[in-house]
Amino acid sequence: ARSPPKKNRNFKTNKYGPLMTEAVTACILIIGNEILSGRTQDVNVSHLAKTLGAWGIQVKHCRVIPDVEDIIVHTVNEVRRHYDYIFTTGGIGPTHDDITAECIAKAFGVALIEDPDIAARIRTRPAPEDVMASRLRMARVPEGAVLIDNPTGGPQGFAMDNVYVMA
Repeated sequence: ARSPPKKNRNFKTNKYGPLMTEAVTACILIIGNEILSGRTQDVNVSHLAKTLGAWGIQVKHCRVIPDVEDIIVHTVNEVRRHYDYIFTTGGIGPTHDDITAECIAKAFGVALIEDPDIAARIRTRPAPEDVMASRLRMARVPEGAVLIDNPTGGPQGFAMDNVYVMA
């Protein structure tokens, strides 16, 4: 479960209970050297902004950052204090430069673990040992993370506090 937002909120009430009078805000972090180099075009920001907007969540900030540990850790720790929700995309796949899970663990000061449910799901698809080892990188999540199902069959997402990490 998500902790209460970090900033103070003004509440009014009606017959159904409290109403927020401030906007609920979000920041999107796009993580990947392939985006910055132009090799890959981002398609996530538009989709996320439209979906979140329809839910009443205002995207107030967006950044594209490289696959660099210090930058990812610093950026996550900076923005998670200022926005109600942080959504990250990129960096949780099977390749050596997919370091987002490690960086989120470091940002929260927790260990990176192999989730047994994700690992079991990955192991259902036979593969040579080296390919399986790469695939199992996608089973690594920060300790205490809440899993986000990925119905496309791609890497499993996860959430830590107000930070939601997706493929």
